[in-house]
Amino acid sequence: MDRFYFILFYCFSALVKYTPRKVLDLCLIFIADVVRFFDTKHRSIIMTNLNLAYEKTLSLAQKEAIMKAAYRNLAFNGADFVRNYPTTKEAVLKKVRFENEDIMQKVLKSKRPIIFQTGHYGNWELISLALAARYGALSGIGRPLDSPTMDRIVRTNREQLDIEMIDKKGAMRPMLKAVKEGRNIGLLVDQNTSQKAGIVVKFFGKNVRHTPAASIMARRVNGLIVPVFMTTNDHVLYTLSFHEPIEVANTENMEQDILEATQAQANVMEAVIRAKPEEWFWFHRRWKGEHKSVYGVRKKRKKRDA
Repeated sequence: MDRFYFILFYCFSALVKYTPRKVLDLCLIFIADVVRFFDTKHRSIIMTNLNLAYEKTLSLAQKEAIMKAAYRNLAFNGADFVRNYPTTKEAVLKKVRFENEDIMQKVLKSKRPIIFQTGHYGNWELISLALAARYGALSGIGRPLDSPTMDRIVRTNREQLDIEMIDKKGAMRPMLKAVKEGRNIGLLVDQNTSQKAGIVVKFFGKNVRHTPAASIMARRVNGLIVPVFMTTNDHVLYTLSFHEPIEVANTENMEQDILEATQAQANVMEAVIRAKPEEWFWFHRRWKGEHKSVYGVRKKRKKRDA
């Protein structure tokens, strides 16, 4: 399977590199639509997510349109990933416009550590490259991919422009070291977590498990959480938008401080998705932690005492 991914990636890379842009765009749309047609598993997950998020406020046709756009967005993101393999600071800055940059300037003037919060939204792979190109050294947190070959390819792409990747497992100590070295931190915080790793917040009016990592880190180093997201209208030029920083309180009630800051992150993520839902990665079982049954996942029974 690992070899299959390797061949698939390089075939796709050849398509992106040697096909004229207008023809390539049509090819990407075709590929996305074909994959969507056969990908019954993720179609089911996406529709379940859309039903949880929007209930009956959107029609079936509107939900299917979001689903179609989500597949296409993923295909275009893949093409841009190839174009950035490798890339330069100048090339990245040429295609990215920075919005609400006055927010970032105020944060920089505060001289406090910066923890960027984002999610699998828009062209998320381009976010770290744009932030590093504009604001310097960045340490991103993530887990290795299941495929060693694809993990090596993705890591090579992500670790350009003075970006380092920190393994999600046991990340706190390397993150603290990165902050001491003056590096910014970046986390994607829009996936389901285990019961042990996450805390419960509201997301689209439903309970979800959300990582408190950004909140814990910011509170520990007196940092600011800066929500940042990448969006596009044509997959040629991109807009990186900054949102108001999230301040983590430091009271005697640490648990409440962490919860409030984490809920604030979920609120920003939800607002961004509602503004343009077709750019979010609806493929994750986001609500699984608290709503297993809707995904067809049975809860594990507790073993009875003998």
